[in-house]
Amino acid sequence: MHVEARRPKSPPTLREWLRERPFSLALSSGFFGFFAHTGLVTVLEDEALAPTRLAGSSAGALVAGLWAAGVAGTSMRDELLRLRRSDFWDPRPGPGLLHGAKFRGRLDALLPVKRFDECRTPLAVSVFDLISRTTRVVREGPLAPALQASCTVPFLFHPTWVDGRPLLDGGILDRPGIDGLPHGDRVLHHHLASRSPWRRRGSASMSVPRRDGLTALVIPGLPRVGPFRLEEGARAFEAARRATREALDRPVVDAVVEVRAS
Repeated sequence: MHVEARRPKSPPTLREWLRERPFSLALSSGFFGFFAHTGLVTVLEDEALAPTRLAGSSAGALVAGLWAAGVAGTSMRDELLRLRRSDFWDPRPGPGLLHGAKFRGRLDALLPVKRFDECRTPLAVSVFDLISRTTRVVREGPLAPALQASCTVPFLFHPTWVDGRPLLDGGILDRPGIDGLPHGDRVLHHHLASRSPWRRRGSASMSVPRRDGLTALVIPGLPRVGPFRLEEGARAFEAARRATREALDRPVVDAVVEVRAS
């Protein structure tokens, strides 16, 4: 009797993987990476691919927090493309170049809700506690202070004080921004490659995280954005948006989908 050999099952595309069952979204740290994260978010909105939970560090916390609070991806895009250095640049003597009051004012004006429990999607934000030198995951209480703390890049901003504790950038120890997600969650992780000079080559924080249920989207070659390169933000947004659209039709291989920016 002839028995037909079974063909190996082809891996699902990223779109199929996302539609298969509910998923969480984790957005990584990355200096001024909120342009690229917003590009991804607008594609998820277009495709009606809504995460059931959000988490992030630093730039990822900012975008995850605004989205969880009800700010549409297109509104985030418009706000970012209007951004000028003078909107957040407030130098003041202290343990960092910038005081951070302008950034906080802009954040307060953008957020349509004030507390975590008012968000439309559950949110977890990673911050670094300077006293305990550990990552804290914030899931409740006032929203703006947590987002500001997670974006408090060392030496660029003064520490953000919350409840008598000095807090810094959540990406210091939780660069992927996934500490706030339960193990076992299906997670789409947007991994921004780090080119920070203070991270050692080969550091684990530079690698794509590995965890059961986690699928990473990696977009190498994104334009580098910074306070003196804000004009690159529009290019980073568009490049991430194009790459995310392409990634949706790519197979998930070894829990990673990689599409080079163009």
